[in-house]
Amino acid sequence: MVHITLEEHSTDVTMRIEGRFVGDFAEEARRLIVRRDFPAELVVDLSEITFADSAGEEVLRWLSGVGAKFVAESSYSLHLCERLHLPLSSILAHKP
Repeated sequence: MVHITLEEHSTDVTMRIEGRFVGDFAEEARRLIVRRDFPAELVVDLSEITFADSAGEEVLRWLSGVGAKFVAESSYSLHLCERLHLPLSSILAHKP
């Protein structure tokens, strides 16, 4: 199960991914981004991600390719960013 939230801020849009980022859930996240026009920087917070399969990893690479920066505050999310060569953001994710 995955939980994805989008938060719009004055300087960026934060997409927070929590849980298992797999299969159709990952593809739905891609469709969510494609359907929207973000005038600000896209920051993807992976701090609460617990697993990503090959589909999830492919979507994360795609997000990087369209200019997203990533926040990783857990050992798994840091490992994922390092292994997939995802650029880390200097912006800390906006916590609710």
